[in-house]
Amino acid sequence: MLSIKHNNETVIKEFLLIGFSILKETRFYLFIIISVMYVVTLIANVIIIIIVKSEKRLHKPMYFFIGGLSFLEIWYPSVTVPRLLWSLKTKEEAISPAGCMAQFYFHFSLGATEIFLLTVMAYDRYVAICNPLYYLIIISPKVCTILILGSWACGFLAVITPCVQIANLSFCRENQIDHYYCDLAPLLKLSCSETSSIEKLFFCLSLFIILGCFFLIIISYICIIQTTLMFPTAFGRRKTFSTFASHLIVVLLFYGTIIFMFVRPSTGGLMHLNKIVSIIPSIVTPLLNPIIYTLRNQEVHNAMKKTVQRFVFQFEKIH
Repeated sequence: MLSIKHNNETVIKEFLLIGFSILKETRFYLFIIISVMYVVTLIANVIIIIIVKSEKRLHKPMYFFIGGLSFLEIWYPSVTVPRLLWSLKTKEEAISPAGCMAQFYFHFSLGATEIFLLTVMAYDRYVAICNPLYYLIIISPKVCTILILGSWACGFLAVITPCVQIANLSFCRENQIDHYYCDLAPLLKLSCSETSSIEKLFFCLSLFIILGCFFLIIISYICIIQTTLMFPTAFGRRKTFSTFASHLIVVLLFYGTIIFMFVRPSTGGLMHLNKIVSIIPSIVTPLLNPIIYTLRNQEVHNAMKKTVQRFVFQFEKIH
């Protein structure tokens, strides 16, 4: 729906998220696949939080951060996936400018929060392996809370400026966004305002946050590997490597896609490919995170068994 200004310039009153609607013959199957992935993501991350909270043996900094990541992975896909599912089910593509800006802000704020949180988790593994005697002193419960809250605060503050600038743009061209959520490049493409300054700001922020945090993670891993290689036994080296291997898998999967999507000078190129690639950090990674951490962690396995046994016992006691 468009309205006309006095100077005959069309002003967009709503956007159309065309997303994957062009795949008309596969909409139903896409709806089923994404629905299952989303529900499993929510259940898996909630289970991780319950296990970490209820099992005293997991009341350690590493699992505190894993629980924090699981909490984040509940909200991160929830900003975009329900709207996508609604569009696939009802063929309703319209979204208001206010709703679009809200989706943009929360999607990128939660994404930035995950970047900071993964960096914090890498620092936790660095201290645990390279300074084990001082680990519980350096990474105290108070420090854990500060690091978690700091990741959320930095993530939400970092996106305010570009979001405000985009909200103040004039949109007077086509209202179709070739994406399943309100992404930067499709929005700038629809604007009739000057957008080069916003592109440069977003690129600089992406460069600083994504590559800056990625650099810190790489440095921590180098220190971890150097320390691990000095261990006298192969068993000790293997056990230590296994403690951060899962974190490394998550980092490579998440950072590989967001570096491709955002760390390049032009946001206008490869927009259709960006839409496909964005499925990985937005939908796939939140699903894989709890699976990766539980499959490679014996302590979580044992805690999960005890939690299940406890619930079964309580259920049988009630009935």
